Amino acid sequence: MTLPINKTLCTTLVCIYALHSCKPAKIDITEHKKPNIVLINIDDLGYKDVGFMGSEYYETPNLDALAEEGMVFYNAYAGAANCAPSRACLISGLNTPRHGVYTVSPSDRGNTKTRKLIPIKNTDHLNDSIFTLPQMLKSAGYVTGSFGKWHVGNDPSTQGIDVNIGGSAKGNPGKGGYFSPYKIDNITNGENGEYLTDRLTNEAISYIEKNKDTTFFLYMPYYTVHTPIMGKEELVAKFEAKSGQNGQNRPDYAAMVYAMDQNVGKLLHALKQNNLEENTVVIFTSDNGGIRAISEQSPLRAGKGSYYEGGIRVPLIIKWPGKIKPKSTSTVAVSNLDFYPTLQNIVKPQRRAKLLDGVNLEPILYGGELAERNLYFHFPIYLQKYDQLKDQGRDPLFRTRPGSVIISGEWKLHEYFEDGELELYNLKTDIGEKNNLTKQNPAKTKQLYEELNIWRTQTKAPVPTIANKLYDPTHLKEQ
Repeated sequence: MTLPINKTLCTTLVCIYALHSCKPAKIDITEHKKPNIVLINIDDLGYKDVGFMGSEYYETPNLDALAEEGMVFYNAYAGAANCAPSRACLISGLNTPRHGVYTVSPSDRGNTKTRKLIPIKNTDHLNDSIFTLPQMLKSAGYVTGSFGKWHVGNDPSTQGIDVNIGGSAKGNPGKGGYFSPYKIDNITNGENGEYLTDRLTNEAISYIEKNKDTTFFLYMPYYTVHTPIMGKEELVAKFEAKSGQNGQNRPDYAAMVYAMDQNVGKLLHALKQNNLEENTVVIFTSDNGGIRAISEQSPLRAGKGSYYEGGIRVPLIIKWPGKIKPKSTSTVAVSNLDFYPTLQNIVKPQRRAKLLDGVNLEPILYGGELAERNLYFHFPIYLQKYDQLKDQGRDPLFRTRPGSVIISGEWKLHEYFEDGELELYNLKTDIGEKNNLTKQNPAKTKQLYEELNIWRTQTKAPVPTIANKLYDPTHLKEQ
């Protein structure tokens, strides 16, 4: 039997249902928009070239204040020991065997007669097929800007950068290039004598002000403190009146460090002025270790271009108000390869990188722990000396000969491809890498050597094996 329909009741029920279904979802009042990201990458700044890492000669009050506001990492590493591969690692999130950028070309540095092997051919820039960090951030809705040294391609706009000032394939500002008129690309000259570090900061501040109502990524890869060493006259005079110590005593270099710190301070102040500080992640680091002939990093051994600690350890601060506890520190080994996966997890883009070699650092940033993992470095080429008396390299002719490195906890193993030699160091007791423990600890040597080989197989890391017919062992004795 069909029951009669009460049209009024039916209409009322439909309306009630419609109103109920249209009610807005409960809003999480703790949810904020994605954070702005400021990534400051200084060129050739050594591990101890800043006050918060222990320098008593260089003055970095703004960075010291930033260190108080965020987390300082005492075991932070660059992805490689010199600028091109390190920056390629940071921008791609991939270790050197995956992108093939091992140095600033060519790979056969030094005298031909002193090289036993034909080195692996170097790749100059990241391949356009690589999904870069800026491209990932654009997928998450970010405006992207780079102000300074790009160096991983000819044109930053093809690799995810919307606004580019001063960036191209060039890796340094050129002879005399820290004062206008400039010798880099994609920048107009300022008044004669304008300082490049100041100019790049002013351009970045304009970018912040223009995009303060959007969500932005600001990459700040200053050319400073890369050679040529050029400081402002008044700042050089300031440090000429100050006594240096522990191999840190060059007034012109100290002037560059001080100017860099002043400009970082201006940049951070601009975030505060525009009410952006609370929702901005700030990362401060260096692309590799400092040049030891210019500034020593004692007790670390060697410097830029070497895979001893002085070449790959770098200063690192990460600040995010409300997320990262002020005055916090970490001794966990981290790498600039970790920036990409960390930021990707924070911003949750529409398109994610299919493969990344770093790890998400959020557990550490928020006061938790990170699962143990190894760090790997691969450098199948040659890099000639800077100063054989100061470099502290394995030999006086090269900062690095072809080899690989693994860091596992407190242990570090170097392997050299020319002669198969291994060096094992305990970084906890011997951070200066003075005592080779391969004979005293053959079990640990074997374990790390096997893990290093497994990693090379997994990443298809090329190892040079072809003998150099022009090698002349007697030539070594003549040097």
